[in-house]
Amino acid sequence: QVQLVESGGGLAQYGGSLRLSCAASGVIYDIGTLGWYRQPPGKQRELVASIFSGGRTNYADDVKGRLTISRDNAKKTTYLQMNSLKPEDTAVYYCSADLKIRFSSAYVRYWGQGTQVTVSS
Repeated sequence: QVQLVESGGGLAQYGGSLRLSCAASGVIYDIGTLGWYRQPPGKQRELVASIFSGGRTNYADDVKGRLTISRDNAKKTTYLQMNSLKPEDTAVYYCSADLKIRFSSAYVRYWGQGTQVTVSS
């Protein structure tokens, strides 16, 4: 059974840094697009950053230059380095992974359980 397990959330001060990790476990044939989403209190989930299998990245406008997504395919892990944090970055952060569990299957999106990030002013 495929699972995504997140770690690294917590409390940070304004201008501080945190690094989130998301590791996939289980039988995986191929890893496609990896992403990080967040859901601020009382708001809908939104895309923060994504990284395609070839390494190309995509960021939401309000995190460009502050947050960096990366991937380590050998470790089946994606990271989100968060610098220059602001109170408006406070949210539950979710990782996503488009995974193929066998050669003949389609890619299916899996989600992590979510990790809380709180930034104090």
